[in-house]
Amino acid sequence: MFGIEPHMIEARGLTKRYGDKTAVDHADFTVRPGRVTGFLGPNGAGKSTTMRMILGLDRPTGGHVTVNGRDYRRLRAPLREVGALLDAKAVHGGRSAYHHLLCLAQSNGIPAARVDEVIGLVGLQSVAGKPFRGFSLGMGQRLGIAAALLGDPGTLMFDEPVNGLDPEGILWIRNLMRRLADEGRTVFVSSHLMSEMALTADHLVVIGRGRILAETGVREFIDANATSHVRVRSPRLDRLAPLLAERGWRVEAGDGDGLRVFGAGPAPIGDLAAANGLALHELALVQPSLEEAFMQLTGDTVEYHAGVPGAAAPAVPPGGQPAVPPGGPPGGAPGPAVPPSQPPNPEGRP
Repeated sequence: MFGIEPHMIEARGLTKRYGDKTAVDHADFTVRPGRVTGFLGPNGAGKSTTMRMILGLDRPTGGHVTVNGRDYRRLRAPLREVGALLDAKAVHGGRSAYHHLLCLAQSNGIPAARVDEVIGLVGLQSVAGKPFRGFSLGMGQRLGIAAALLGDPGTLMFDEPVNGLDPEGILWIRNLMRRLADEGRTVFVSSHLMSEMALTADHLVVIGRGRILAETGVREFIDANATSHVRVRSPRLDRLAPLLAERGWRVEAGDGDGLRVFGAGPAPIGDLAAANGLALHELALVQPSLEEAFMQLTGDTVEYHAGVPGAAAPAVPPGGQPAVPPGGPPGGAPGPAVPPSQPPNPEGRP
């Protein structure tokens, strides 16, 4: 059923307001075929609202979004063009997996034989005749994915598809999305699992407080928003740290008894230590992760902040700089910068 014509999602000036709350703010992005595009953002950033507008479930306040050049509501056979998993629980509890999919197939002119195909594809053959109310979270996710695949569409959207899946299921959905993209389909997937997105996505659309913060390749995103460093451990950090700083390299306290050095590779750091007769117990280049880059870019857009039970907030004097503990960090190295406290929340949200 899947044709060779290009499939694409395009948003231009896409905006959604609920009263005085702007959920999506003039979003511009393009999701292209042949690659997995990850849709990333903190809770409340506007990801689900954006996906709902793509599918015509929410009407934009301004701007527009199209699938294959048309408004979703104008598609003659939606399931044959766009498959989506937004809410895996949106199934009648008394209906079996098979009959849920059969109902969708009959209402969209899809052959009944396709139902058995997708049930086999997602691994639900043994429970196809059982009512949905008895399904686990992972089984429900698989049924939602089966529904998205039912019309063999060229465009697929998944909102947190790995929720409730075990490690085998996570590997399965990762490989499935990669295969779908390799077939030339458009795959748009939101997730909070940065490690999984790093393994799955080719391209990223990052949103924060309703605004598009980045639209770029995964490697380009990491390089632009995070920096590699060298992890150094030595019994003479007290002597090594000042020598590193004298070279103009940024030195920060690391985990445990180590340092993090920015601006130099392992070789010059090792040469400096050797020239001064200082032993090294570890010298390792640490490449930044997608998670680090994401946190760096979106830190100011996080709406909900959790506290640590039993932990007192550190004292911050006027000016926003934290007090330095007695003796300072290991080896006298300067500690990492601490961002200023978050501004008050005028809406009183937790």
